[in-house]
Amino acid sequence: MTVKQLTLPELVASCVELGVRNVGTWREPVQAYGVEKAAALLRDAGLTVTTHCRGGFLTAIDAAGRTAALDDNKRAVDEAVTLGTDVLVLVSGGLPAGSHDLAGARERIADGIGVLAPYAAERGVRLAIEPLHPMYAADRCVVSTLAQALDIAERFPADRVGVCVDTYHIWWDDLAPAQLARAGAQGRIAAFQLADWTTPLPAGVLNGRGQLGDGAIDLRYWRRLVEEQGYAGPIEVELFNDGLWARDGRAVLAETADRFTRHAV
Repeated sequence: MTVKQLTLPELVASCVELGVRNVGTWREPVQAYGVEKAAALLRDAGLTVTTHCRGGFLTAIDAAGRTAALDDNKRAVDEAVTLGTDVLVLVSGGLPAGSHDLAGARERIADGIGVLAPYAAERGVRLAIEPLHPMYAADRCVVSTLAQALDIAERFPADRVGVCVDTYHIWWDDLAPAQLARAGAQGRIAAFQLADWTTPLPAGVLNGRGQLGDGAIDLRYWRRLVEEQGYAGPIEVELFNDGLWARDGRAVLAETADRFTRHAV
């Protein structure tokens, strides 16, 4: 998504040219290109898929909505298998229209994961609950902190359900380092993502993720904390940013790789 202006073939060619060997996939462009076709394209180029994003949105109250969400999440698991990744990132979902019940929404997420986790585990896929910044709680994700994500994840075996740690969403939380230690002790850090925090936020706030080094987050500090908890997996850079998307995608990819080296290594 950092370079969503690139087609999948353009992305693959740019990654190969720049020496980027790993890529986190998103469902919409993969589906548009064709899941099997995308898997072959990535595989033939020697690229490893780190995570598939996103499942989740499990907060519907009505039975039909819940069934539709679970069916869609099962398709996301199947896509992850085809792409060759063992991690599906979950953005849990916001409050249903007219609801003010945060606790109830979180319980429905846990219930949904209870159905989805065995299906994913049978196929070798681990679910990674990603807490999002509280500004997204109403419409996108009622799981706002690592503590809340772990409270749900701990209901399930660690090899089935972990958490996705994204600096953009947790950097502000003074309790997050202790929660990282909690996650590390249980082996629940399933994915790690970087993005910077810049202000002012854009209208709608979704596409405000800053390029690495442009904002307020000490990225190297968070990387050290995560790795101190035993995480040795891939590190993704996930930037939703209209300004970056308006530029040449290959140039943005090259810049992002350079910024990672300068600000996160």
